[in-house]
Amino acid sequence: MPELMMDAPYRPAALDRADQGVLGKPLDRVDGPAKVTGAAKYAAEHAPPGLAYGAIVGAPVGAGRVTGIDASGAEAMAGVLAVIHDDPRMPAGESNSQTQASQGTDRIFHYGQPVALVVADSAEVAREAARRVRVEVEAAPGRFDQTAETPQSDHQLGFLPPIAKGDLEEALAACPVVIDRSYTTPVHFPHALEPHATVAWWEGEQLTLRTSNQIVGPGRQTVAKVLGIAPERVRLLAPFVGGGFGGKTTVGPDAILPAIAAERLGRPVKVTLPRAQTAYLVHHRSATTQRVRLGCDADGRIKAVAHESTAAQNDDSRFLEPVPFGTLPLYAGEVRHFRTDLIRLDMPATGAVRAPGEAIGSFAVEGAMDELAEQLGLDPIELRLRNEPDTDPLSGKPFSTRRLRDCYMEGAQRFGWPERVPAPGSRREGDWLIGIGMAAALRGNFTVGAEARVTLGADGRARVECDMTDIGTGTYTILAQVAGEMLGLPVDRIEVALGDSELPLTAGSGGSFGAGSAGSAVALACEDIIAELARRMNAAPEELRLKDGCVAADGREAPLAEIVRGAPIVATGKTGPGQVSRRTSQASHGAHFVEVGVHAVTGEVRVRRMVGVFDIGRVLNAKTARSQLLGGMIWGISYALQEHAVVDTRNGHFMTPDLGEYHVAVSADVPPIEIAFVEEVDDQANPVGAKGVGELGISGAGAAVAHAVYNACGVRVRDFPITPDRLLAGLPPV
Repeated sequence: MPELMMDAPYRPAALDRADQGVLGKPLDRVDGPAKVTGAAKYAAEHAPPGLAYGAIVGAPVGAGRVTGIDASGAEAMAGVLAVIHDDPRMPAGESNSQTQASQGTDRIFHYGQPVALVVADSAEVAREAARRVRVEVEAAPGRFDQTAETPQSDHQLGFLPPIAKGDLEEALAACPVVIDRSYTTPVHFPHALEPHATVAWWEGEQLTLRTSNQIVGPGRQTVAKVLGIAPERVRLLAPFVGGGFGGKTTVGPDAILPAIAAERLGRPVKVTLPRAQTAYLVHHRSATTQRVRLGCDADGRIKAVAHESTAAQNDDSRFLEPVPFGTLPLYAGEVRHFRTDLIRLDMPATGAVRAPGEAIGSFAVEGAMDELAEQLGLDPIELRLRNEPDTDPLSGKPFSTRRLRDCYMEGAQRFGWPERVPAPGSRREGDWLIGIGMAAALRGNFTVGAEARVTLGADGRARVECDMTDIGTGTYTILAQVAGEMLGLPVDRIEVALGDSELPLTAGSGGSFGAGSAGSAVALACEDIIAELARRMNAAPEELRLKDGCVAADGREAPLAEIVRGAPIVATGKTGPGQVSRRTSQASHGAHFVEVGVHAVTGEVRVRRMVGVFDIGRVLNAKTARSQLLGGMIWGISYALQEHAVVDTRNGHFMTPDLGEYHVAVSADVPPIEIAFVEEVDDQANPVGAKGVGELGISGAGAAVAHAVYNACGVRVRDFPITPDRLLAGLPPV
């Protein structure tokens, strides 16, 4: 098995020689026809014979303990099969490979916490019976107001410890220009289109879960750990996942409870979470307060950077939003201080939602940069160019690649950024005030371990297998393109199998590391196949030319099927982080440009156009990459202007748990969006040279919208979302 840890820059030689011409091209998704015709089945659509349906009963208070459960009303209903509340394996919340939720506890960590499961022969009966279960509690005072709790600085949560490089106060005191601003962001939900759902069934001692999960390999381990069984007895299936945004990276009660019920009843059990229940049983992004301080000289060269914040978590979870993560390598400045303090709440868990850290941290640091540029009288692009570092400003490591300067310049040209930004409130078209804004984008790039198996069959077709998931990102297509380019095959001659924990292990879809890692494992496996083809043709691998299902060397040419000779060639590739991953600073970069209109009377904000230019290493598929960035940019519009989960601080209820109250951007909110790439293969990132794309588009997008709103009407909003009520008092006279 070819195994390559990234100890040095590397790109497969066969990939450089390849001339099939499919990699990078904007090919349609190979799974598209199945999805639009309904042939692609999602978790909630799986219906094996004998299926029963479960409904989760949640705690009726936000803090305290459960003293008893009266299930008699539910059990008396026709069609009810069981009310389960006495199994010690029942989880109080989500688990992942690092942290296991409390099990079999009577403590209530938050409102809606699962305390029982009703199972019935129909979903309707299960839901009604769940309403008839009476949960007896001993209520306790709860911590529901994030602004009222004292932050903890001495915590051990999260992966980003406090950083203090240099004397901050001394450096700021020495700077002639200082910006000190505070920003806030609210709770955000990862509302994926597909609901969280799992169908569980046992065959003897073997458990199978058809579930909606982004990371099935670690998920298998988590399920086994929670249930107290060997991982070999668990199989997770997630061939199609209808969006995740981080909300499906963990294993929640929607997976564990049907497994327990199916074991007890001896038949398959399905649990599908209603939209409103996901607010309590699926993690969310924490609300934050952020303070950014920038000190610079008279020319705008930054000497000191501080990004300090607070984020929340409950008593049963270990994640903490890494708010300043994107700020760490973004701008120059010798003195650098970063810290996120913890606020404990009796609320559902906070967790990783698309671009944890960068999505909301960029609002604050880019906002401070916009304000600094105004104070200095500098163009915001010029300020950023003056503070573009040559090496990582925190670690001193060289960048693997960094084309952020090019993103600024290309974006400015495409957008039509003026030589001089108009004064705030100076442009008007009828009742609309027109403004422009820009912001940088950055998302850390990670190399993670991944394996993939590739089989070149006797018919000259190939099959790619790994447990990687496709959560709407185009994984099926991208892996087919990598294999097709390496083996000289059109993508319609390649079958890709994903989302099965029995297949070779990857890190799954999350953190923007999936495509580069899994794609690299596929490329390495193909290198091994090419070596075997060369042996069979009595040629050196570098002499082979593979295209359109044929292989040629030394003037000889034959169909692949002829060379395979009825004996399929099977290879497994494996890659992961190494020394070069630790020696370099790696990230994807970009720049957003936005034009908005603000209604001079109502304060309504309309985004009129957006341009984004991005540095993502090798572009594996121009269409799917654009789609990922487009979705992130739209989400930037959404959280800048609309998204806000409101907490009832009296009891820990979410007042906006579903899409009826929690507003997200819809088609009418989306303007024309132009996306372009500044492409440079990053052979220090991974063997295929691709950097993460899925989370880059949201980073900085909301900040650019905020800056454009300020430029339009002169009202600087530092608290997301920017709703009309926050603008009306400051609008210029009509």
